[in-house]
Amino acid sequence: MGEENPRKDPAGVVMTPSRDRRRDRWPAPDPEALAHAARLVDAIAAEIGAQGGSIGFDRYMELALYAPGLGYYSAGLQKFGATGDFVTAPEISSLYGRCLGGFCAEVLTAVGGGEILELGAGSGRLAAQVLGTLGRLSMLPGRYAILEISAELRARQRDTLEASLPELLPRVVWLEQLPETPWTGIILANEVADALPVRRFALLEAGIFEGCVGWDGSGFVWVEAPAAPELVEFVARVRRDHGLTPPYRSEFRPRVAPWLSALTRPLAKGVLLCIDYGCVGREYYSTERRDGTLLCHYRHRAHADPLVLTGLQDIGAWVDFTAFAGAGCDAGLDLYGFTTQAHFLIDCGLERVLAQARENDPDRYLIQAQEVKRLILPGEMGEHFKAIALGRGLSGALPGFCRTDQRHRL
Repeated sequence: MGEENPRKDPAGVVMTPSRDRRRDRWPAPDPEALAHAARLVDAIAAEIGAQGGSIGFDRYMELALYAPGLGYYSAGLQKFGATGDFVTAPEISSLYGRCLGGFCAEVLTAVGGGEILELGAGSGRLAAQVLGTLGRLSMLPGRYAILEISAELRARQRDTLEASLPELLPRVVWLEQLPETPWTGIILANEVADALPVRRFALLEAGIFEGCVGWDGSGFVWVEAPAAPELVEFVARVRRDHGLTPPYRSEFRPRVAPWLSALTRPLAKGVLLCIDYGCVGREYYSTERRDGTLLCHYRHRAHADPLVLTGLQDIGAWVDFTAFAGAGCDAGLDLYGFTTQAHFLIDCGLERVLAQARENDPDRYLIQAQEVKRLILPGEMGEHFKAIALGRGLSGALPGFCRTDQRHRL
């Protein structure tokens, strides 16, 4: 929502073109991808027209990512790995999943056995890594459930598991909706929360506005519309608490509270482990971060313009872990730990796992050591990514948070 070349629509709201509509910044999508994107763009533009000229950014983000059969995560597009748009930690190193497998083993022991539910399992590599580790530790869950909305990704996950762990495939089930009956165990949310839709706001000299999305006939545009009373109240509180001055634009996730409540309501005993990029609230709404935290990925190029390549690129925003923890506690969960990804993995035995890998395959040790650096170095994923554990029915420190628990920072 930049200031360049603004104009007003008949309703008097400010409309600003997308930051950069030039397609030469990125590798050209193939004709099939372009045709797919055009169908999604037409659907969103039609909804914008039906809603009077704009929709909230959270609705745009929801459609761009999850529109049935068309959204980025629901359609059959390559997303993960070297030929996709981004690489997640399980794609970087199998040691990541082995550490999470150790975490799961200890939690399953503490709760007396149970199940694992993974949200959005990507390529299936994390599931394979966790199940393989639990098999070696003789701590397999009763079942490993994967909640996945994409038929293409479900097929890819099945192929991954069948190729690496065919004997454990009968333990894996795919779900299209959250469980409703009580169960015990672990929920894994690896790089999931960043893709929950966000509302955008703009604190300007003229007042407080909501960041919406319009259509000018050739592309999507930012629309700064008058904010609803609840948004004005929220932004005024953020402004007061963090000393913000206009112009300032950012976002927040009003849906995180109902999402956490629905996700954990049937969890009778166990833990939700969320690992994602983000920071605590006072850093999220810092005076230096004046245009928010939106982050898009297309063909391994990161940028901050969500209004281009609609349906072909990932759209995310940093997680405000202070708000996330608060929403979890409001949902009746206990906060068991918060720390950086680096500290979490080290506390889960990363050094031991790397040493074992060296013994098993010394020829790959240098490669694996480089992979570990990407997982834990501050300039890589080590500090930008955080781990948070919420749940109910447990006592004592959880693995991953024993040496360096940073709950006090929330």
